[in-house]
Amino acid sequence: MNGRSWKDTPGGQFADPLESNIPEYSVEEISIAIRRTVEERFDRIRVRGEVSSLSRPRSGHIYLNFKKDRHQLDAVIWRSTALRLKKLPEEGMEYVATGNLTTYSGNSRYQLIIDKIEPAGKGALLAMIEERRARLQAEGLFDSDRKQPLPFIPNLIGVVTSPSGAVIRDILHRLRDRFPRTVLVWPVAVQGPSCADEVASAIRGFNALSAGGPIPRPDLLIVARGGGSFEDLLGFNEESVVRAAAESKIPLISAVGHESDTTLIDYAADLRAPTPTAAAERAVPVRVELSERLRLLDARHVVAMRRSVESNRQRLQDIGRSLPQPEALFAIPRQRFDHSAERLPLAFNSMIQKHELALAGVAMRLARPAAIELAQRRYDRLAADLGRQAEARILAVRGSLTAVMARFGQRLLRGRLAAEEPHLEYLSERMSAAIAARRDSRRVSLDATSRLLWSLGYRQTLARGYTVVRADGKVAASRLAASSAEQLDIEFRDGHIVVSASGGKELAEK
Repeated sequence: MNGRSWKDTPGGQFADPLESNIPEYSVEEISIAIRRTVEERFDRIRVRGEVSSLSRPRSGHIYLNFKKDRHQLDAVIWRSTALRLKKLPEEGMEYVATGNLTTYSGNSRYQLIIDKIEPAGKGALLAMIEERRARLQAEGLFDSDRKQPLPFIPNLIGVVTSPSGAVIRDILHRLRDRFPRTVLVWPVAVQGPSCADEVASAIRGFNALSAGGPIPRPDLLIVARGGGSFEDLLGFNEESVVRAAAESKIPLISAVGHESDTTLIDYAADLRAPTPTAAAERAVPVRVELSERLRLLDARHVVAMRRSVESNRQRLQDIGRSLPQPEALFAIPRQRFDHSAERLPLAFNSMIQKHELALAGVAMRLARPAAIELAQRRYDRLAADLGRQAEARILAVRGSLTAVMARFGQRLLRGRLAAEEPHLEYLSERMSAAIAARRDSRRVSLDATSRLLWSLGYRQTLARGYTVVRADGKVAASRLAASSAEQLDIEFRDGHIVVSASGGKELAEK
């Protein structure tokens, strides 16, 4: 042992001569060595596995893990690489990644630097899209009752597509041929990793416009893209695009790919067109065809109106020939009215004579001429008023009948005559009843006045033993009036006694 014992070594142990030959490394040296070894050994590899623990920080890098059973491999996609990808990876999907293996000295871990990643076969993508379709359909995003009807002739059409492709030119050309409309284009990427976000933002952006704003709100939206591979159309299968199409308040037509291509936006759209050109055809009608159709409808309308007018004219003539002349219709009611008008003055005269006789009898029973004259004047005034009212009523009815004859034409004469004849009879009956009622009312009033005058008369008082003293022709209401009179007239129930002035003093003392 090189002449040294174990007692000569620190700790009382022997120094192993082999250990002194092991090279010594720093942490940095060993990290660099391992990194170089791994990168040289796994310079360019392809890894297949299921993506998990996917994260996208603000830096734009994508961090993820590949796992298989219990094994796991860290991986990273730098921002520059992520911008070039057509479709970003999704967690839970199986992918094949191409890149190189390296180490991360910060935590002594190794990771895969990915520069290319794609789904592990088309079947996996189809399964993912089918799973997404079933899930969105279960939410009701594809229900038919959510579909909106397309406007017949939209004033403004919004198109979500690439402004540099042939799609927008085809749409504009087709609209120009069929029915020129104003088109508002929202430029988007129609493939690549930014496609889904831009298309969804464009649909929501069109819906956010106000009708009266500086940029008008479209009446119809068209989301269009030309044909491409299955991978090129993946952006239109994204959930964000489907939800934006389903939430759109503006009717939306999807025209993505060729007729055989189907994407998830087709299920959410209000109408699916097989091609962008077909979308333009569905958006507007053909103006020439509309003009021709309107011309034919106008011609049919004119013919129908002529037939209707001619039919109504012939029907009116037939009805007119079957109706009698207006003079014949009104002859009998007019004659009846004239007879009633002729009898009315006679009835008035008869009524007046009856009232005069009744008044004369009442006047004979009344003792006061003033009351009789007042009642006579009142009766004469009532009779005159009643006569004027009756004459005015006759003239009004006669004028109304004349106006009715002048106003009514040949079309309604038969029905009007049937309505007027009972009315004239009813007026005549009402007039007779009114005259009789007025006459009876006046008679009752006159009788009541006569009875009142008779009951209030002074002769009833004389019959009970009282007398009336008149001094010089006037009723003496006081002793002084009787004492100063030259002659007194004393009225009894059965006669008068006149007393001269010479005996006035004796009477005063009695």
